[in-house]
Amino acid sequence: MARPLRRRAFFGLFTRSVSVIIGVALAGGLVVAMQQPLMNQPSTSTTSPNTVAIPSATSIAWPSGGSAALVIPSLGVQRTWQDRVAPIASLTKLMTAYVVLERLPLVSGASGPCLTVTSADVLNYDAMVATNQSSAAVARGEVLCESTLLDGLLIHSANNFATLLANLTWGGTTAFVARMNAEALALGLTHTHYADVSGYDAGSVSTALDQGRLASLLMQSPLVRAIVDQSSVTLPVAGTLGSYTPFVGVDNVVGVKSGRTNAAGGCDVMAMTFELNGRSHLAYAVVLGARGGDLLGPAGNEALAIEQSVLNSVTSLHLARGAVVGTLGWNDHRTNVVVSAPLTVQWFTALHTANVSVSIDAERRGVVPGDVVGWLDLNEGTPHRVALTVARAVAPPTLIQRLR
Repeated sequence: MARPLRRRAFFGLFTRSVSVIIGVALAGGLVVAMQQPLMNQPSTSTTSPNTVAIPSATSIAWPSGGSAALVIPSLGVQRTWQDRVAPIASLTKLMTAYVVLERLPLVSGASGPCLTVTSADVLNYDAMVATNQSSAAVARGEVLCESTLLDGLLIHSANNFATLLANLTWGGTTAFVARMNAEALALGLTHTHYADVSGYDAGSVSTALDQGRLASLLMQSPLVRAIVDQSSVTLPVAGTLGSYTPFVGVDNVVGVKSGRTNAAGGCDVMAMTFELNGRSHLAYAVVLGARGGDLLGPAGNEALAIEQSVLNSVTSLHLARGAVVGTLGWNDHRTNVVVSAPLTVQWFTALHTANVSVSIDAERRGVVPGDVVGWLDLNEGTPHRVALTVARAVAPPTLIQRLR
């Protein structure tokens, strides 16, 4: 009986061993099966933004001496170079005209109030001629109206016309100068002070930026715009006299005012029209303290160089609707990312450096044309944003791909 018992015990042990071996094999196979998908390349969602090329920055052609400014009110531009307080010569007459028109508003075609030239006015003119001041001949008994006086003031820079306008509006130069300084304070021209009505006195001082700001305010008047855009003026006694403002009528220059004295050097406020993004604008270049030659020539050349260095730096970025700016997808399921709407922007590389960024959503999902999958942002002084979509549909990852 002992031998059959031993045989049954051995068989039971063998059976249990085989069962353990089979269990271990099955468990191992299941683990391998579960790990098999992870041994393949994972399904990852990736994006590839393209680089959008933009021109590099350029520089403003500031003068080598003196001081200067550039003001473009419609673009919010106020740039300065060596901006410091200095005599401004006949740029003083910008404020003279501003105060006159504040006191006696005038529209184009109207003559305004008039005065009769006195013997004292003639003597004043003679004294200015003797001291080599810019002036326009007058005669006793001559009748001069506001519009004519403004013409002579702004076009031929007649110092005696500045005095006549002060007499017409405020009864004399003392009260008029006080009003000029009060107006400068009210306008926030904190670095500007007037000692006379014409700028012959070196005590009439300002900065290039203050003068650019004042010119932009004065040029809001259509009357002033029409006056300073003339190359000459015809006066009753003095006859036809030319403008001292350089380049008027050339290269889109429409004024505004120039001046020169030994103390101030050459000074110029130059207004130039230009087009940008379908709109018309005015840029004001101001130069103070130019030296060399007749002073006015160098000042005008430097102001023109400032204007041209900026306006010639115009550039643009155009992206048509459907322009490819990157890709999106997972594994071999990819599509182009495109601009959803056209974008055209112009700017001046001398004034702004432009930054372009493309951001694409990397979320793993299906997409179809029209879905917003990212943004293109452009900033060249003004922010612009365009939505991005896809050129074709991409199916979402499968359940197994999501589990990977």
